[in-house]
Amino acid sequence: MGSFLQFLSDAGLVGWCIILTGIAGGALVVERSRVLFGRYGMDAEEFMKKIQTLVLAKKAEEALILCNQMEGKPLANACKTILERADRDDDAIFQAHDNSLAENVPLLTKRLHYLSMLANVATLLGLLGTIHGLILSFQAVALADPSQKQAMLAHGISVSMYTTALGLVVAIPAMVAYSFLVSRQNTLLEQITEKTGKLTELLTTGHMPTATQGMVYPSHLKADGVQSQQMVKTPPPNGHKAS
Repeated sequence: MGSFLQFLSDAGLVGWCIILTGIAGGALVVERSRVLFGRYGMDAEEFMKKIQTLVLAKKAEEALILCNQMEGKPLANACKTILERADRDDDAIFQAHDNSLAENVPLLTKRLHYLSMLANVATLLGLLGTIHGLILSFQAVALADPSQKQAMLAHGISVSMYTTALGLVVAIPAMVAYSFLVSRQNTLLEQITEKTGKLTELLTTGHMPTATQGMVYPSHLKADGVQSQQMVKTPPPNGHKAS
């Protein structure tokens, strides 16, 4: 521990900046992991199966109650926004679909891009520490007493290498964690986009009128058809045969 603190003292501001970057990145990984894998996680297939069953049974209020029970889940919140306008026209339902995505997608993407930025910053700080160590080495060669040149040169090179290593130690786990979190984020985004799209389609399709015989064969067409048949079957007057 003493040698590590001595290294940080030699590395100066660059070393402490890398440590602070690592702490910020670790805190962000923990927070986003708890949100994406814990708080926002749910059985989307089972939830949507229940919602679709209730919608098809014309039980929109019960579907809203189910969404309220899952409050805090972006998918449930998005479905609630759409179901609240289930009795409106199609344009209002499509507008509700757009609003639900606009309100809930940012919850999934919030702050995650900072983790990639911190990983890049840690790498660049390591490079800055390398340059700082090389500057110390060149100063030792140029200005130090001949009896101390070797020791000061070795010290400058060690600071350079340790700072580079410290930057990579922070950056590599941050990038790995970022990849896993982005994969989970994309999965949730695909779920909410697909499920809300299907719910919107179900509600707008449900507003279409049911096809009846009267719509397929309107009454005036049937009347014209019957009249035409009567005209064909009516025998001509005076006993003459139809030509």
